[in-house]
Amino acid sequence: MIILDQALKARAATGNPIKVAMIGAGFMGRGIANQIINSVPGMELVAISNRHIDTAKRAYLEAGIENFKIVSTVADLEDAIALGQYAVTEDAMLLCQADGIDAIIEVTGTIEYAAHLVLSAIAHHKHIILMNAELDGTIGPILKVYADRAGVVLSACDGDQPGVEMNLYRFVKSIGLTPLLCGNIKGLQDPYRNPTTQEGFAKRWGQNPTMVTSFADGSKISFEQAIVANGTGMKVAKRGMLGYEYTGHVDEMTKMYDVEQLQQLGGIVDYVVGTKPGPGVFVFATHDDPKQRHYLNLYKLGEGPLYSFYTPYHLCHFEVPLSVARAVLFQDAVLSPLGGPIVDVVTIAKINLKAGETLDGIGRYMTYGQCENSEIVHQENLLPMGIAEGCRLKRDIPQDQALTYDDVELPEGRLCDQLRAEQTAYFAPSKTLALVK
Repeated sequence: MIILDQALKARAATGNPIKVAMIGAGFMGRGIANQIINSVPGMELVAISNRHIDTAKRAYLEAGIENFKIVSTVADLEDAIALGQYAVTEDAMLLCQADGIDAIIEVTGTIEYAAHLVLSAIAHHKHIILMNAELDGTIGPILKVYADRAGVVLSACDGDQPGVEMNLYRFVKSIGLTPLLCGNIKGLQDPYRNPTTQEGFAKRWGQNPTMVTSFADGSKISFEQAIVANGTGMKVAKRGMLGYEYTGHVDEMTKMYDVEQLQQLGGIVDYVVGTKPGPGVFVFATHDDPKQRHYLNLYKLGEGPLYSFYTPYHLCHFEVPLSVARAVLFQDAVLSPLGGPIVDVVTIAKINLKAGETLDGIGRYMTYGQCENSEIVHQENLLPMGIAEGCRLKRDIPQDQALTYDDVELPEGRLCDQLRAEQTAYFAPSKTLALVK
C-alpha cells in the first residue's frame, strides 16, 4: 500500500482531491473525520451525515472545521460541494444520491438502515467503504453482486482487524506461501457480557456500551472473522471457532493446530485470547518447497510446517482513508466476498428467552453471535445474528441454544430480510432470483 501516499500527493498537487462523504459520526466516525481533514492530502471529506445533526457538526468541529453548511436537499448538497464548502445533514440519502462524491464511508454499525443506504449509493455509482462488519457478514455477498453490476467497489476497510488480516493474507500469498489460518487476537471473551457490565469501560473511552458489549461477548469478532472467511474461502473448525486461550507469543502457537485438518477445510479463521502481541492479527501458512523452507528457517521463522506472520496492531480510523484511496484510485477492495457466504454469524441465546419476547439485537442483553459454516446454517435453518433484532419469539429458548428461523416471527417489510433471501437464492446451486431494481 506504499504507492497510495504518492498517488494521493499527485491528486493534491493537481487540485483534484478524492471527494468523500461519511455516514455516521460516532466515536469512530469522528476519528476518521479528523484523520482525513488533517492528515490525508489529496482527499476531502465534503459531507457528513448523522441521524442527530449535532453529532455530525461535532465531527467537523473536533477536526478544526467551523464553517460548514446544513443541507436538506440533493441540490443544496451538490451546490455546497461545487463551491468547496463542507456540508452536514440528517438525511444520509442525500450523500448517496448527490453528484460530486467519489466514495462513501459507512460507519453506522446498523444493518437495516445501512442496507437502504448502501443500495442507494451503489445505484448512484459510488464506491462504498464499510466500517460495518455486521452488515457485511449478513448480506455482504449480495451487496457485492449489486456493486459489481454497477461497476463500483464494495470493501471492508484497512485498520479494522479484518482488513489488516486480509492485507497480511495477501502478502503471505504473494511471497509463495499457502495461508491456512487467519487469526484475530483478543484480550477478553465472555458471551454473557451486556451493556450494564460494560458501561464503565464504555464511559472511560467515550464509546457506546452496546458496541463495547459486542466486542466483549464475541459477536463483533464473529462478524469480523466471518467476512475474512468470505473473502478468502476459509471456514471455521467448529461453531464459535476454536478460540484458544494462550498467554505466550503467537509464534509459539503454530504447534497447536492440526495442519491436515486446516488443509482439509481449505484453511480456517479463528481467534485467540490473551496472546501476545495483542491486539494484533496473524496468519499461519505453509510452504511446499523444501528449499524455501530452509530459507524460512534461516530467517528465524522456524522449521514449519506452519510459519507465523503477524501484525502487532490495528489502527482503525488512521487507516480507513487508505481504503478509500485503494477503491477510487486503483479499484482495489481491501476485503470483499469472493462469492456466496462461506461463514455466517448465527444467533445464540445469552439468557433463557421466553416466548413472546422481542429480541434486542447485537451487543445487548438477550443474544450473542457465533460463527458457523454457511452450509450448516442453511441445513439447520439457523437465524443470522444480523437479522435477529426485532424478531418475536414463538417459543422458549434456553441459554446458549442457537435460534432458528422457525423459532421467530420476522418483522414485516424489512429490506435486510429481502436481501438475505435473495442472497440465499442467488448463490444456491442451479437457482437464480431477480435482484431488487
